[in-house]
Amino acid sequence: MLTVDFARFPLAAGDRVLDLGCGAGRHAFEAYRRGARVIALDRNGEEIREVARWFAAMKQEGEAPPGSSAVAMEGDALQLPFPDESFDVVIISEVMEHIPDDKGVLAEMVRVLRPGGRIAVTVPRYGPERICWALSDAYHEVEGGHIRIYKADELLGKMREAGLRPYGSHHAHGLHAPYWWLKCAVGVDNDQALPVKLYHRLLVWDIMKKPLATRLAEQALNPLVGKSFVAYATKPRLPYEAAAEASEDLAT
Repeated sequence: MLTVDFARFPLAAGDRVLDLGCGAGRHAFEAYRRGARVIALDRNGEEIREVARWFAAMKQEGEAPPGSSAVAMEGDALQLPFPDESFDVVIISEVMEHIPDDKGVLAEMVRVLRPGGRIAVTVPRYGPERICWALSDAYHEVEGGHIRIYKADELLGKMREAGLRPYGSHHAHGLHAPYWWLKCAVGVDNDQALPVKLYHRLLVWDIMKKPLATRLAEQALNPLVGKSFVAYATKPRLPYEAAAEASEDLAT
């Protein structure tokens, strides 16, 4: 289940891609399939080992095009072990809401992104997330849990402050918000509650089969209750684009 829309955020074969806070690796796997040279980084060693196993399996099965590569590694988002301007593309999906120093993470991503490179940032959307917080303290008051809820303008403002130029945004996973509301209502760890079990079956069916009915339903629901907010931006080619950006900001 991808949150980043690669139709709006296209990758070229050979792009150097960093999936920062990769988790289970969903976006890293898709970038690898598209011929990119991928580094999937996360602080969770167990998840990184599982991502590495999947990378190896994909290579063995011929899922990755010639010239692509994939590496999974542990690392700290606030101290990335890469030189300046190492990547063409950076993806950070459902991570920044967990990190106290989100401005520090943005600064590190901008540092390792080449001028003209692109970045995709996804976070839980303000409205659906507020409902989850209201229904359940356990949803967010856990070690490593969500510590903030972003409004779209706030996130875009922080991206601009970090030196990025946002160029597009959308909402995703409209079918998933009601599922999480149900979980929060009955207990986030109560997966056996009948409404939760039934809704989970619907989501698995949707992910596996991609039927037209649920695709159309999600398209209709995304603007209203999409669970995630997705923003795309570029790093200006210095100094010309940075100066133009500054002029635009002064004009407004």
